[in-house]
Parts: sequence; structure tokens; C-alpha cells
Amino acid sequence: MTSLSDIVFPSASEQPNLSHLLTELKRGDLSISNRLRSIIHDAEFVREVAAVFGSVEENPTGATETTTPSRPLVANERCGSWYIPPSTKSASAYFKSTDGHDNAWKFSTRRLNPHLLEIIGRCDGALGIPDALSKDNPNLVRRTQPRPLPHPSQKKPTPCTRHPKVVSPSGARPDHRPPPRPSSPHSWLSTSTWPPLRAQLPKPLRPLWITPDTPLLLPQTITTAAGPRSTVFEDAHPVVCCTASRRVAGGELREGGYVYVQGAGDDTENWACGLTAELFWAHVDQLLGTPEGELPALVRGLVDTCEPSRSAGAKKVAPSVAVSALAGVDDGKVRRCTVKLTPAVTEKETWIVKAPTEMEVGLGKHKVASRNLRTALPDICGFVTRFLESQKKEDGSLAEGTTVLVACETGKDLSVAVALAICLWCFDQQDNYRAPDTKTIFNKDMVRNRLGSIMTVYPEANPGRASLQSVNSFLMDYRR
Repeated sequence: MTSLSDIVFPSASEQPNLSHLLTELKRGDLSISNRLRSIIHDAEFVREVAAVFGSVEENPTGATETTTPSRPLVANERCGSWYIPPSTKSASAYFKSTDGHDNAWKFSTRRLNPHLLEIIGRCDGALGIPDALSKDNPNLVRRTQPRPLPHPSQKKPTPCTRHPKVVSPSGARPDHRPPPRPSSPHSWLSTSTWPPLRAQLPKPLRPLWITPDTPLLLPQTITTAAGPRSTVFEDAHPVVCCTASRRVAGGELREGGYVYVQGAGDDTENWACGLTAELFWAHVDQLLGTPEGELPALVRGLVDTCEPSRSAGAKKVAPSVAVSALAGVDDGKVRRCTVKLTPAVTEKETWIVKAPTEMEVGLGKHKVASRNLRTALPDICGFVTRFLESQKKEDGSLAEGTTVLVACETGKDLSVAVALAICLWCFDQQDNYRAPDTKTIFNKDMVRNRLGSIMTVYPEANPGRASLQSVNSFLMDYRR
């Protein structure tokens, strides 16, 4: 007969606690499969919004079709591209969310998005996906029609509307004040530069907020020489800010055989295993048809076998400075100096100067790379200076075709920050080459102005805050 002493009870350390069990259940709900199905659900809503607010265009044969809305879809990154198939995405924008921060109405020169003004003026509006625009969008509207410079079509400026459910009346007060005047006549946002961009807008801007709870009613249309057009926005260009995801209690909702995840496309570094929005849409049927247990292996296989996307070419951000993705670098160009910023961290002593025209620096990725950039910029700028000196003519100008190409993994972050430093370190405000010296004093206004000019010609650029702080630290270092 078994006695009590013969019974072996598991120790407390071997028993999973309630917190661990709940964490595992939560992780299961936020699985890759549930996220991808939630993204498809939200993308269908985005398609419906585009069908309602995108006017029908007329093709050359006279028939009408709805495949391309005249008001284009613009993805607000980082996650906007997950909700828009590449075939229907017209552009990207980068608005840093200040939702939830009272009185945070500062206009960021790092997030200017000036290309949107041309798109909105040409297409009579735009649709921005997904959310986090309740302050950034009114701020852009406020900048395009400030009180000191009312829009030509208006006797008085139009008050800037706000999201009534997100921005409180007290928090909305700053958006009705005149924007601060530029601190310098050379400011990128000075009265001599901003009006030409605003001139692309025949009408003022009006932000609209659309969520899955918003009733979508087809607007009335009229026929014009350019095709059927919407009649509901006669006095303003609509800027439709679309929140793609539903709001659900707890962030998840079990329905239709899967768990719906609110904001499924966000924080991809925590769940996507290297999967990108472009890769997702290219293999969407295969991914959705694969069992949950096999998905991680499939994703890793797709990522490993995917050819690195080659850029369409180097993007000039100044007359003699360009940026590119590493995969898009073509070696052997005459009169070109190339600085490659690789994603693997390497010691400073191992940074390779392969030739007088090529340097390879291992900075790493993300925040690690941004921190390492502080110590790397003196060497990089010194290397570039030596190359430019070798290309200098007798009159002090550079030989025709001289170019400095900076390449990083994406061509949008580190390379842009390094290009910014080179533009300030090696060139004056008129983009003429000058030998670096200790007499030149840099300040934050100079950095902002140069960054603004770069963002104007390269709207897709997305330099991180930490990367820009490294540039400031290098340029304004008292030990220099």
C-alpha cells in the first residue's frame, strides 16, 4: 500500500506560475499567422477608404475605371506599407507621432515631408495610412497656411481642424496660434523658401480622420474635362488620415477562426523574423496558406533567398554628395569616392581603406550604429577631405563629375546622416568646396537648414534622431 511518504510532489520551481502561463497565451495570440491575417483584414478596409475618397479618373478611350484613385495612398512609415499593396502605394511619409503628449506641437525639420504638398496639389488631396497623425497633420496644415502668409485663395486663414476624440480643446490651442518666425533669414522654413512649396496648393488643406467606425458613403461626383471628380471638397484639399486598425479591448479579439490583433503591422522587429512589407505582399497567398508551426521556417527561407533589392540608383542630396543602399553601389565610377557603412560592427583599427576612393566602416545596426557614428565621423570626413583635395582644380573648385557616395544598408538612415555631416564639413552654404578648418563654427540652425534641403530633394530619407545627434556632436565638438 502506497504511503504518503512514497508520493513525490513536484517542487514549486518546476511548476509554471500564472504569469508565465498568461505570457505564453498572449504570445500565441500575437503569433505571425494572427498578425498577417489581421493585416489583410485592415488592408481591405484601407482599400474601401481609397475607393470612396479616390475620385474616378477617365482613360484615353473614354471609359472609366477605378484601378487608380486620383487621390493617392501614402503610407505613413514605419508600418504603413504593410496595409497597402505596392501596386497601389504612391508614396511614403514619415510623421513622428505626438499623440498622447499634451501641447506637443513642435514642427520637426527631420519630418518635413515636403513632397506631400506637390502630391496633394496635383491630385486634389491624399490618403495617409495608418494613424498617429492627429497632431502632425494639423501641424503641416498650419505651416502651409500660417497667419502672416494667408493662402492666396483666402482673405483670412482657415482655422486648423483637429481630431476631436484625440486632441482636447486645451491641447489644441497652439494649433490656432501663428507659427514661430524663423530664427534666421537662411532658415529652410523662411518666408523666401516656404511660399514656393505652398504655391503648389491651389486650395487650403483640410485634414479628415477616418477609422473603421466611420460610415463610408460614396460622395457625389461631377464630370469634368479630366474625368469624374468629387464635389464634396470644393473649398479645400482633403488630407484623409486613415486609421487602418479597429480598436478592440485588450488589443486582441478572437473571431473568424483567428485572433484579430490591433495594430498588427507595428513593431516588426519583435515578430516579423526579417519579413518586410514588400516580401509579405509578394508572397501573401503562400504565407496565409501555411500552418502556424511552419511559418517561421518559411519566413526565414524567404528572407534568406530574397535577392537584396538594388536601388534605382544613387540619390543626389547635394551637387557633389549622393546616398545609396549598399546593394545598389556600382563600383568603378570615375571621380567618385565611396564610403560603405556595413551592418557588422568592426573595430576602428580594421576599418578598411581599400583604395584612395573607397572606405568601408563597420558601424552595426540601429542604435548601436548611431552611437558608433560619433567616433567614426572624424575618420570618414578626413577620408572624404583627402579625396576632394585630390580632385581640386587650380581655382579651388572641384573637377566636373566629382562625387562622394555614402552607402548604408537601407540608403535612408546612416548614409543620410553621414552625407549631412560631409555637406557641412566640406562645403559652404552655396555647395562650394572649402577646406575644413577650425575657424568655421557650426550650430544647430545650420544643421537643421542643411537637413531641410536634403529632405526636400530626398523625401524618403529617414535619419534617426540618434544618428543626427552624432552629427551634431561631431560638428560642434569643442575639442575640434
